[in-house]
Amino acid sequence: MTTTTPLPIQHEPQLLGQTVVLIGGSAGIGLETARLARAEGAEVILAARDPERLRQAADEVRAHSTAAFDATDSAALKRFFEGLPDPIDHVLVTGPGPRYAPLLEIDPAELRDVMTDHMVLGLDVARNAVGKMRPGGTLLLMGGTGGRRITRGLGIVSAATAALPPFVASLALELAPVRVNLIAAGFVDTPLSASLLGDDLEARREELRAKLPIGRVVGPADVAALAVHIMTNTALTGATYDIDGGQQFVA
Repeated sequence: MTTTTPLPIQHEPQLLGQTVVLIGGSAGIGLETARLARAEGAEVILAARDPERLRQAADEVRAHSTAAFDATDSAALKRFFEGLPDPIDHVLVTGPGPRYAPLLEIDPAELRDVMTDHMVLGLDVARNAVGKMRPGGTLLLMGGTGGRRITRGLGIVSAATAALPPFVASLALELAPVRVNLIAAGFVDTPLSASLLGDDLEARREELRAKLPIGRVVGPADVAALAVHIMTNTALTGATYDIDGGQQFVA
């Protein structure tokens, strides 16, 4: 009886000839998605606030181009998209992050910001990007799963979390045939998480390793893999995709 060694499975690059725009692409989930998109044959365009960190990220992934600006600045965002080459295929927006505060400590202006900042940014990106995007491309927004469990410490975050899925579904209908989807992440072990937790970071990692059903901490590469899958699967639109290792189901 003879035995054969199976050959490794190879596939054609899934994003060959496509252009992926990463807003918040200099670190964490955005940068990891840029790495994977490049590995799948895409050209990547990175945008972020910090010029030096952006330059380093661009060198690493051999980005087509970069732009350093604040994405919440509508005029700057408009100029960015006006300057992009035609056409583009996919846009991932990774910020801004959540803000936690008890409800009675939030003033009206902050309340408006917390409730609308993700939607305002998403809508602003959509308006500027849609005319440059190929049919079947996708606008990907980031949300979270942590706010689904209402607790005293989360404040208004739970309401903001609940508002995003119907917003994305409605936007998907208006932007069709461009697709719109939402990635809802739990704790992801990124530089942002490290900066927020400081000395408590390792304790949080250990807690999650012990409690999560997957037995490990979710990393940027996990989210990047989901993002690229959503980009390449053209049947997906108007939906929310959870990636938290089961965090929302454990105390």
